[in-house]
Formats: sequence, C-alpha cells, structure tokens
Amino acid sequence: MHELAICRSVLAQVLAVAAAHDGQAVGRITLRIGPLAGVEPDLLAAAFPIVAAGTPCEGAILEIEGIDVQVRCRGCGAVSVVRPNRLLCAGCGGWQVTLLSGDEMLLASVELQDAPRPAQRERVDV
Repeated sequence: MHELAICRSVLAQVLAVAAAHDGQAVGRITLRIGPLAGVEPDLLAAAFPIVAAGTPCEGAILEIEGIDVQVRCRGCGAVSVVRPNRLLCAGCGGWQVTLLSGDEMLLASVELQDAPRPAQRERVDV
C-alpha cells in the first residue's frame, strides 16, 4: 500500500508549512488528486490518521478534491476535459493529445491553528 508512504510525504510537507508559519496544530489539509495520479483517495484518507497520530496533524480533517483530466489536441489545438480511460480530443476525435492535467497530486491548502487541540479522551462504551 503505497498510500501510506504518500501520507508520510504529505505529512512532512504539512509539518514544514506549519513550522514555517508557527502553527501549533493543523485543522484541515486539502489535497487535489487527479484520476491518473496512481493514488486511491479512499486508501489515502484511511491511512492518514495512522500517520498523523502523535503529530500536530492528529485530528486534522483531510479533504480530497478531484481534478479533471484535460488534454490538448496536437491536431486541432482544442483543449478538452476527457474521461481517464478515453484520452481523445472532444473536438476532432484525434488520439494525438498532450495531457494537461489529471495525473497530479497537489497539496492545495493547510489550515493552521494557533493553539494545540486539547487531548482527546478515549471513549469507552460499557
């Protein structure tokens, strides 16, 4: 599961941003992920709390936004939003296209907090 390694990398970037801006805790992290990035958003969301445990990111909300797949046709020059499994120009149907977006994973935003969150108590149902 390479999503765990990706989470570690995202965590390192977020912690660097927090340190650079004197953030005590992270409240929200927004990632933008294209369908051709090779990342499963659900697995990434499930792995993040494990990696964030014990760090200023513990308890942070991880938002994952999708990115459209866009191509530019080398034949007619049209820019099209296409399906990930059908990289054809929507204008002329040509297959000679250049990928413009859809294969990236971006750290879009980090919401910092001035004070750390109070320690959460473990809930035990009896």
